Amino acid sequence: MADERGFFRLDGRVAIVTGGGQSVGEGIARRLTAAGARVCIFDINAEAARRVASELNGHAVAGDVSVPADVERCVRETEQQLGPVDIVVNNAGIVGKNDYIWNVTKEDMEKVLAVNLIGPFLFCRAVIPRMLERGYGRIVNVASIAGKEGNPRMIPYSSSKAALIGMTKALAKEVAGRGDITINAISPAVIQTKILEQVSQETIDYMVSRIPLGRTCKIEEVAALVHYLVSEEASFCTGQCYDISGGRATY
Repeated sequence: MADERGFFRLDGRVAIVTGGGQSVGEGIARRLTAAGARVCIFDINAEAARRVASELNGHAVAGDVSVPADVERCVRETEQQLGPVDIVVNNAGIVGKNDYIWNVTKEDMEKVLAVNLIGPFLFCRAVIPRMLERGYGRIVNVASIAGKEGNPRMIPYSSSKAALIGMTKALAKEVAGRGDITINAISPAVIQTKILEQVSQETIDYMVSRIPLGRTCKIEEVAALVHYLVSEEASFCTGQCYDISGGRATY
């Protein structure tokens, strides 16, 4: 994580991790805390958020990423309890309906977009002006390899993650050169988490079959990549979507 000179240390930094009460978000929150950051755990599951925050000596905020008032409250409480926000990891996401497009309703599509795209948009909108004032910030949006290649029978999810990648690139260009502020995305291949309970075994088998390494990604591997991107050392990395796909995507 760091050598004797302290590379990748996050001492004094304040981070918000959405969906931080479980799974990948919890893993990211633990990694950032171990590197010295003070972390706010934002999760729709209040009990999960409080559990992780208590174990990490952080702060918990329960809310919905797609609700502007909840997002603004999270940023405000984080500033009051921990200090100015330096890092945001937009990790919260849902898979949504796993079916052919003719069986997907407008409501199905909007539900996924609200969490996977509007949520990160709201958090970015809330924190970027503050980051510009201080001249420092790191944002990482957790997208998916599905946003680059598309997964069949996952139209809402694939579309939302593709849009999230596009938003990441556009936002990075908006703030480039205006202080040490970077905005990146990561695109994991399938990760063995509870979210797979929302996906058919047929789809899981399809996704794993396309990974040359022949296995799913580990939460710890995702957390390590996020850790680097939110560190000071990653100051020349912005507007990118970094694959962590086990070789699935090689472009």
